[in-house]
Amino acid sequence: MDANTISILIATDCHLGYSERDPIRGGDSLETFEEVLKLAHEENVDMVLLGGDLFHENKPSRETLMKTMELLRQYCMGSRPCALNIASDQSTNFPRFGTVNYMDPNYNIAMPVFSIHGNHDDPSGEQVLCALDLLSTANFVNYFGKADQPDDITISPICLTKGQTKLAMYGLG
Repeated sequence: MDANTISILIATDCHLGYSERDPIRGGDSLETFEEVLKLAHEENVDMVLLGGDLFHENKPSRETLMKTMELLRQYCMGSRPCALNIASDQSTNFPRFGTVNYMDPNYNIAMPVFSIHGNHDDPSGEQVLCALDLLSTANFVNYFGKADQPDDITISPICLTKGQTKLAMYGLG
């Protein structure tokens, strides 16, 4: 891969957990998500971008959440250095920890995943949380584009660089 080319695998509407109790189709969404991550890993992409609705519902089952975390751990963690650099203020897009997961010295993220939420897995409740908040806290995904106040929305780009290439990534869940 060219030192200036940012390779991104984009996936959306995975709906993990959909019909999970169905004896025939129950594992389809997780199997498909594994195929996505496996392809991204084999193609050595710089990042995976998830465009919403990773989960079919706001509160996925513990089984779905656990299997999702297992897949992210299997395919996204490792010793391969991430070639992407952040040129924007990380605390703006990742206010909880102030940094993108692959720059955290306590984790070995080889292939970062960036995600917004969709209408199926959007944050709700008093704390305005969703399953992506859990994955972000565990440092498996870089969850961005969350508007805490629906009447006051500010969108700030995540500015990435690789070699001479610059990318401004915007998202709103």
